[in-house]
Amino acid sequence: MATAKKPTTRRTTTPPAPAACPDCAGTGETRETVRVGTRKTRATDDHQTALCLTC
Repeated sequence: MATAKKPTTRRTTTPPAPAACPDCAGTGETRETVRVGTRKTRATDDHQTALCLTC
């Protein structure tokens, strides 16, 4: 007599979480320092928000 074959079940695997972006930490926005002057050398205390290009 042969033994009855057990039904196979699908294995559910969770996909690995994507690594957080090193530039924006996953928020999608970065802060850029505003530079002024003829050669953009002097940094001010102001900041502007930009979209993260690496996400």
